[in-house]
Amino acid sequence: MKILHKYLLVAVIIILSFPLHAQTPVYPESFIVAQDGSGNYKTIQEAVNAVRDLSQVQVKIFIKKGIYHEKLVVPSWKTMISLIGESKDSTIITGNDYSGKNFPGKDWNGRDKYVTYTSYTVLVVGNDFHAENLTIENTAGRVGQAVALHVEGDRCSFENIKLLGNQDTLYTATENSRQYYKNCLIEGTTDFIFGEATCVFDNCIIKSKTSSYITAASTSPRKKFGYIFFNCKLVADSSFRVYLGRPWRPYAKTVFINTEMGSHILPEGWDNWRDPKNETKAFYAEYGSSGQGGNVSKRVAWSHQLNKKQIKEYSLKNIFGDWNAEQVISQ
Repeated sequence: MKILHKYLLVAVIIILSFPLHAQTPVYPESFIVAQDGSGNYKTIQEAVNAVRDLSQVQVKIFIKKGIYHEKLVVPSWKTMISLIGESKDSTIITGNDYSGKNFPGKDWNGRDKYVTYTSYTVLVVGNDFHAENLTIENTAGRVGQAVALHVEGDRCSFENIKLLGNQDTLYTATENSRQYYKNCLIEGTTDFIFGEATCVFDNCIIKSKTSSYITAASTSPRKKFGYIFFNCKLVADSSFRVYLGRPWRPYAKTVFINTEMGSHILPEGWDNWRDPKNETKAFYAEYGSSGQGGNVSKRVAWSHQLNKKQIKEYSLKNIFGDWNAEQVISQ
């Protein structure tokens, strides 16, 4: 018996002396979401949760046609995610929360009602997020602040998407966030593009649904750029009277470049949010405005018309620095 034990001990030592090679986990770089069960997941949130934390490769989540009733969150540790819809018109992420609506229980701040910042349908906190070919909507109606898309991450891009809502449709949050919107439709009523991020809207249709304000930037005084609209089109019913923007915070910066403006745009263009002090701090400017609302001869005196030298500063390289947003879109 002692001899047997001796041989068993030797065998164990020999086995332990060989190097152990743990199998490297495999993390998929794409998922399919389909409500009928034909994909990897039935909900978008499940697919987002399945992405490797702090991913360093872009992970594509393909979303089949359908109406997805989700309050979708892309947290800070879920980086480099792309949501790619099958169709802009029939791949829809929808919600109906709004400020003042009863919250199920208490939120992290102990509140029992939704506020503007928690009313989102989709919240993006993770960096290097991309979305294309889908609709994000808040269907709460005209009940006050009701955000469809709330973006806090840096280097976030959106192509060929529809953002639908009423007041506060798109919240572009955090001063160090850079966001790029290309070939998108954004609609709303009051201040429906608002926040402190640096954002470019390229070739987008901006649709006002009532007489009110399009933008409410709250640009940090530490930032050179706020909202820049390139080659966009502002549309609405001709009976509406709409301002290009008003300053949510004093140092708001908003510039429209080569934008076609419908007759709904008021001749004065800009509003000071009932505070003349904002006129000395906010930077509101245009270059090459066209259309019935593009006549700048009656714009408020404290707004600016850029010249050819100044317009050269408004390149994506100058605005976004080391982030090549166009390259992300083209991939």
